[in-house]
Amino acid sequence: MDQKILSLAAEKTADRLQAFLQTLEEDDLANLLRNQAVKGRAVGALLRAIFRGSPCSEEAGALRRRKLYTCCTQLVESGDLQKEIASEIIGLLMLEVHCFPGPSLVELANEFIGAIKEGSLTNGKSLELLPIILTALGTKKGSLACGKDELSGEECRKQLISTLCSGRWDQRYVVQLTSMFKDVPLTAEEMELVMEKVFKMFSKLNLQEIPPLVYQLLILSSKGSRKRVLEGIIAFFNELDKQHKEEQSGDELLDLITVPSGELRHVEGTVILHVVFAMSLDCELGRELLKHLKAGQQGDFSNNYICPFSIALLLSVARIQRFEEQVFDLLKASVFKSFKDLQLLQGSKFLQNLVPHRSCVSSMVLEVVKNSVHSWDHVTQGLVQFGFILMDSYGPKKIVDGQAIESSPGLSRTPNQHACKLGGDILLETFKIHEMIRQEILEQVLNRVVTRASSPISHFLELLSSIIMYSPLVLQSCSSKVTESFDYLSFLPLQTVQGLLKAVQPLLKVSMSMRDSLILVLRKAMFARQLDARKSAVAGFLLLLKNFKVLGSLSSSQCSQAIGISQVHVDVHSRYNAVANEAFCLEIMDSLRRCLGQQADVRLMLYEGFYDVLRRNSQLANSIMQTLLSQLKQFYEPQSDVLPPLKLEACILTQGDQISLQEPLDHLLCCIQHCLAWYKSKVMPSQQGEEEEEEEEEGFYQELDDMLESLTKRMIKSELEDFELDKSADFSQSTGIGIKNNICASLVMGVCEVLMEYNFSISNFSKNKFEDILSLFMCYKKLSDILTEKAGKGKTKAASKTSDSFLSLKFVSDLLTALFRDSTQSHEESLSVLRSSNEFMRYAVGVALRKVQQLKETGHVSGPDGQNPDKIFQNLCDITRVLLWRYTSIPTSVEEPGKKEKGKSISLLCLEGLQRIFSAVQHFFQPRVPQFLRALDVPDNEEEVEVTVTQRAAFQIRQFQRSLLNLLSSQEEEFNSKEALLLVSVLTSLARLLEPTSPQFVQMLSWTSKICKENSREDALFCKGAMNLLFSLHVAHKSPVALLRDLSQDIHGHLGDIDEDVEVEKTNHFAVVNLRTAAPTVCLLVLSQAEKVLEEVDWLITKLKGQVSQETVSEEASSQAALPNHPVEKAVIMQLGTLLTFFHELVQTALPSGSCVDTLLRDLCKMYTILTALVKYYIQVCRSARGIPKIMEKLVKLSGSHLTPVCYSFISYVQNKSRSPQCPGGKKKSAAAGAVAMARVLRETKPIPNLIFAIEQYEKFLIFLSKRSKVNLMQHIKLSTSRDFKIKGNILDMLLREEEEEEEEEDDENKEDTTSERGEQNKEPAKKKRRKETKCLS
Repeated sequence: MDQKILSLAAEKTADRLQAFLQTLEEDDLANLLRNQAVKGRAVGALLRAIFRGSPCSEEAGALRRRKLYTCCTQLVESGDLQKEIASEIIGLLMLEVHCFPGPSLVELANEFIGAIKEGSLTNGKSLELLPIILTALGTKKGSLACGKDELSGEECRKQLISTLCSGRWDQRYVVQLTSMFKDVPLTAEEMELVMEKVFKMFSKLNLQEIPPLVYQLLILSSKGSRKRVLEGIIAFFNELDKQHKEEQSGDELLDLITVPSGELRHVEGTVILHVVFAMSLDCELGRELLKHLKAGQQGDFSNNYICPFSIALLLSVARIQRFEEQVFDLLKASVFKSFKDLQLLQGSKFLQNLVPHRSCVSSMVLEVVKNSVHSWDHVTQGLVQFGFILMDSYGPKKIVDGQAIESSPGLSRTPNQHACKLGGDILLETFKIHEMIRQEILEQVLNRVVTRASSPISHFLELLSSIIMYSPLVLQSCSSKVTESFDYLSFLPLQTVQGLLKAVQPLLKVSMSMRDSLILVLRKAMFARQLDARKSAVAGFLLLLKNFKVLGSLSSSQCSQAIGISQVHVDVHSRYNAVANEAFCLEIMDSLRRCLGQQADVRLMLYEGFYDVLRRNSQLANSIMQTLLSQLKQFYEPQSDVLPPLKLEACILTQGDQISLQEPLDHLLCCIQHCLAWYKSKVMPSQQGEEEEEEEEEGFYQELDDMLESLTKRMIKSELEDFELDKSADFSQSTGIGIKNNICASLVMGVCEVLMEYNFSISNFSKNKFEDILSLFMCYKKLSDILTEKAGKGKTKAASKTSDSFLSLKFVSDLLTALFRDSTQSHEESLSVLRSSNEFMRYAVGVALRKVQQLKETGHVSGPDGQNPDKIFQNLCDITRVLLWRYTSIPTSVEEPGKKEKGKSISLLCLEGLQRIFSAVQHFFQPRVPQFLRALDVPDNEEEVEVTVTQRAAFQIRQFQRSLLNLLSSQEEEFNSKEALLLVSVLTSLARLLEPTSPQFVQMLSWTSKICKENSREDALFCKGAMNLLFSLHVAHKSPVALLRDLSQDIHGHLGDIDEDVEVEKTNHFAVVNLRTAAPTVCLLVLSQAEKVLEEVDWLITKLKGQVSQETVSEEASSQAALPNHPVEKAVIMQLGTLLTFFHELVQTALPSGSCVDTLLRDLCKMYTILTALVKYYIQVCRSARGIPKIMEKLVKLSGSHLTPVCYSFISYVQNKSRSPQCPGGKKKSAAAGAVAMARVLRETKPIPNLIFAIEQYEKFLIFLSKRSKVNLMQHIKLSTSRDFKIKGNILDMLLREEEEEEEEEDDENKEDTTSERGEQNKEPAKKKRRKETKCLS
């Protein structure tokens, strides 16, 4: 039969073929086709023949075709055919679809849709026909019966698509169905329908099926709806990540059911690759992604736009050059904004109550780093780039005096410092995870360390240190890079060299070649021309000596040091290296001895470093002590009767006119004294058993002891004349002799300090030694007084004030404890010697103050253990305990009222010390604050219950509150402003430690409020301190707007009204506000607080706007989404309402011209800008069905009645005030004074145009809002004066005519009048002209 059909089909006309086909039964034809297809014969030719004999123009032919299609689709779906045959059949069917009449197409389409809904398709191959059928249907003209209705082809197609999307899809065909739609022409609405359906199916699919589906979606997105595709993908994976996180942190049993982490990450990685590939082909997709995420960045309080998945996607997109810059800018802005928001939230209780806490972007970025371990190679490059971008953009900035602004540990970091730290964390974590990228990270860090000599690079050094610490052995492969960087050591600043060597030090322990190359570089640098290079060499050698232990040295636990312990995790060669180390260290010591002939700065570094070396490497004691002894002998007079005992001349170098210090003798002695003390306490006890060998060595120590002893005796005997430094000597900085005398004086003072500490350390509380100490102090004091007196008001006074003391922090701590707290009976007599001198006690406290100041400025102190945070902290605790006891037990008022000494009393110095220590501890030792407070408590009962930080801080606060109350209750003339200010500062520091939700905090707030309400001291500084404390507490408790309103009423009452005829009723909310303090002190404080409140409100309005712009267009969605905003909107309006009354008071106050007026005008401008922003927000809201709330109408009414009119009066007041001083004294004033006055007027009136513009903008948008909301908001607002200064033509003509007439008159008069009369005539028109000009401007 098949042969007959084929032969008939070969004829020219199809009539016989048609006739033959008519005779066949439907089933015969279907069976024939099935047999042929299954056997794999030429089924294509047979199909073509049947189609030729079944033209669609005849009903029978169309019906036969229609049934043939059904038969073929069933055949293809059955899975019995070979692939090639199935494809051939489908291809032929596709070609013939367009011939079908409309109704048949509808039937065919419905058949397919039915099969999809029932899930009766087996392999989905026949689905390729459906898009062709739907496309053909769309082209049919005339109406078709589709269901019950008569529709056009286009409408019919729409309905079929809608039916298909609303029906059930078997998950096996989701990818095929999605792929199918790319061949169907779709309108935007249909596209939306398809997208919704596909995204609903996402959650029902297996993870492995998601990437191919995403791929199809991305192809489909080229027709439109790109934003919807990206939104859906990001939202799906964000949700998946969240679930995964919850499951991981939840019950362990869940692990059996959930998706394994690796699989999820691999799927995410594949999806990201698909998206990035699509973007490289379709730029529009990339732009849409950036636009979408930028909108999310503006957005509301809970948007999910920025999430780990979207960050990973962005970092991957950054590989496309076109988008690179935009991506990193967006990520950088998101990170910075996130930290800025966090800072704003932390600082305001008002915001914390309104805004839920959101996860920070930084944790998301670090999560991406963690996830990238699952072969996300396309993300890692972006991560590294982003890490460096953050570190470069937000690293420490250079400031004026060359000191970098260091980041402080703890919560007080700025957003910049947080962002920089995040950059470092990203790089460190990426370094740990990805081996491939390590070399690049290390190279880039080293490049920055070497090339950025001028800018601070501490953050890069920290990162380098962390990287090396993580695994020195891994880095051996990159050692060539590190060795390369050593070549630049002699060109780098000293600080950088020290940081770099400290960081690479663990590597030196595992790599001999690196160590050798470093030594070569250092040796070269030792003899370089630049002083800095030589100092770097010394620093490098000292570091090596510290870290290469010689056999037999004491263990590190006996001499722990900040870097040594933390960094030497990898002492790989320690066992068999100790002997080699000895030779190596002695070789270095030889090199260092040569430095003793170099400049003072180089020697100084050596003396400061030897003590640390000795502590870490006790076997080098002999070598070091011998070096120091031989150096000292050069300047020491051996005969015991020669005075003075030191050759000071030899310490000074004279080169022509230049006089400089050659040998820092005081530092040398200081080094000897500390090394000797350490040796006696640590090494000697451990050597008791080996006395025979040690005898010759003991000789050194005995000799040094004797020398120091002799020095003490002879220094006490020496008079200042012996040093040629008596009062008659010349100390001016302009002459050579003067400079020389200054250097000698500082050397002698230094030596005295060193000997004081030496004698105290060996005294064992003997009276004679203490008398010696006092005599040495008197020598020091005399010189110090002479220098201060001679310097007068010169620069050296400031220099000598801040000059560092040679006393170590440990000694200062011990000395203060002995002076103030030692009540041992046996020590009583000897200590009374020191206690009898008030000068000495004040000096001891003064040195403590200088040490703490040095810690605050540089982060460490001079002297031994000055770099060791643990020791510093311990000493600070001891000093604080003593100072606290001294201040609280002997208040300033009680202290020797008889004789008032020059300068501050000891108690006041103690208080100043406490104030500095409290702020330093919070800055540098934030995590140890609980330990610090525990150390201050009196240790009564050992087994005490756990006491919180808040309770301990509250106990200390009560002591200082008592002191302040006593001070405030004293008489006016006895009131010590300095002490009050220090007390307020101490209370401010301690108040930061209180938990804002605790009763102690509330108590502190009410106490501070009471102080401000009841004390009317006319002291601006105390008032400023107290008010600042009140505000800082208030902000952590609730919003300070009500407080601002009360204060503004007080200021208005004290300063009077701008209208002199109005008498203001005086309110007395806060006594601390009085005529003396109201302006500028309190006024500027309240304005700065108002600025902060405005900033918070502005932030909230921006959030609200973002939320509105993200709401969906549909009515019900917007009405639901609007509900959560109500509390925020209400809070914003309430804040602005109260601020409005605050400004209402201040704007009517007769403020003195200057900073107050300036700031007020600026803040009013901000107020109107923010009111305008709120109005714009409501214009946005009104686009949806919602109207504006009644409370907003009230706010607008209040602004119209209470603020705008008085603003204009205030502007007139400011302008009149600025004009008034010019009138009197015309010629007498010098031109310079006039210019200064003019500049001030210009500065003060500059903000006025901005304010007027802001008011007019506000009114303009109010008119818009009135139209949009159908509420007349302008009824309460009197439109402001037109201020465009338009020139009125008619008046101008009139004036010009008058002027011409006057000129004619003048000409006539000039002919007749005398010269004197002409002078009078000339004066008159000038006045008229000025009047006319004013008329001319409206």
